[in-house]
Amino acid sequence: MNDGPITDDNAWDAVLRRDRAFDGRFVTGVLSTGIYCRPSCAARHPARANVRFFASGEEARAAGLRACKRCRPDDVARDEAAVHAAIDAIRSGKDPSLAALGALTGYSPTHFQRVFKRAIGLSPAAYQRALRQEWAGEALAASANVTDAIYAAGYSGPSRFYEETKGRLGMAPSAWARGGEGVTIHWAVVPTSMGDMLVAATDKGVCRLSFNEDESELRSRFPRAELVEGGAEFAKLLEQVVAAVETPRDCAHIPLDVKGTAFQEACWRALREIPAGETRTYAQIAAAVGNPQAVRAAGSANARNNVAVLIPCHRVIRTGGELGGYAYGPEIKRELLRREADG
Repeated sequence: MNDGPITDDNAWDAVLRRDRAFDGRFVTGVLSTGIYCRPSCAARHPARANVRFFASGEEARAAGLRACKRCRPDDVARDEAAVHAAIDAIRSGKDPSLAALGALTGYSPTHFQRVFKRAIGLSPAAYQRALRQEWAGEALAASANVTDAIYAAGYSGPSRFYEETKGRLGMAPSAWARGGEGVTIHWAVVPTSMGDMLVAATDKGVCRLSFNEDESELRSRFPRAELVEGGAEFAKLLEQVVAAVETPRDCAHIPLDVKGTAFQEACWRALREIPAGETRTYAQIAAAVGNPQAVRAAGSANARNNVAVLIPCHRVIRTGGELGGYAYGPEIKRELLRREADG
């Protein structure tokens, strides 16, 4: 994490976003109530005039403030150590239960699940599944025997593997590789408050959502697919997509048809786990999919996302709190984050 100086403006922006990436880097002192909180505290935001930022809880206590009982800002270091210990245990391949992780870290199972999900964006069980799927992808690429690869990835058997991965719907990998050959894609360009939006979908779900693009961009991505403008069934899906973009809401019900490497797909799943109104850093996404060192790869997976908003890559910011890049420009990214924070 970048430990450089944080300005008051950056700190206040992090508080307004309830950005967990800044937990442990400073605390928010609320002079009117006499308490100090984590930047991500879920309590109602105080008036800016009543806020003073401190580098640590110790400094805040020296100024006469006391720790918030809701967000427990002094527990950040302990929580971080517990999460790292759990990640090490999970990556050992022993598949520890939630109770075992609680015993390992000294937390109750239910409290540790909240701590882990707050830090990583996934529950311990979801993290284990994402890690196994990543291992399975690596093993399948290196082995000619599918069954051997499944066991090597830590699954108890083929049935467990297929049960966990059956939700990865989409056109066959071979169809993606052949530019959508044999696939019909319905599409439309619709006006939105953030500019023209291209939406395209197969019979399995949305395969492209972008801003300020047209049919030519879609055809360059799927040169061998049959492209059909509009359609009655597609119109129903399109209505849901436009609503999800214009008014931030849960869009998990909208089906997707995406294909990438095992690591990319794990990153995209982690992105969909980020609640609206919150952000994560690239380092947090890398950790969420079981490879904390793969920060650059997580950034690359973000850039290769074909479905804006529904796979919310706009919710990923730089470690220092800066907005970072976005394929469709910083103005759209900033507006999406603003709407979600207000929603």
